[in-house]
Amino acid sequence: MSESLVVCDVAEDLVEKLRKFRFRKETNNAAIIMKIDKDKRLVVLDEELEGISPDELKDELPERQPRFIVYSYKYQHDDGRVSYPLCFIFSSPVGCKPEQQMMYAGSKNKLVQTAELTKVFEIRNTEDLTEEWLREKLFSTNVNFCVSEVFMY
Repeated sequence: MSESLVVCDVAEDLVEKLRKFRFRKETNNAAIIMKIDKDKRLVVLDEELEGISPDELKDELPERQPRFIVYSYKYQHDDGRVSYPLCFIFSSPVGCKPEQQMMYAGSKNKLVQTAELTKVFEIRNTEDLTEEWLREKLFSTNVNFCVSEVFMY
């Protein structure tokens, strides 16, 4: 039922930006941060960042407002291989206005489908967004992993 709920649509220019981001050739970490324009009821681009670590990314997020992030992460495996997982992070900090949380939560599935992403995480405390947290989420073998305020779908 929640998959059919669409509170906000995704701006057309953002759809194209997400498509290009998904197939980018660069090998550095990068992020697209998105927000909801509540008047237009659209998910729109907030900020694009290149060469940003997870620790730096958390400093770019507002403390009391939700955001959607698509993050391309360069990961060096122990055996020398390099991978570039692409993940979707829904930041919904404690203390957000309930109507904001509802708009974002009701728009998340549509955005995830539009971006065609499978690694989807939710974080309630932006201070938890660290390199260790991201590695644990991306390379955990337990898909239904859940700890306190951090969820993986």
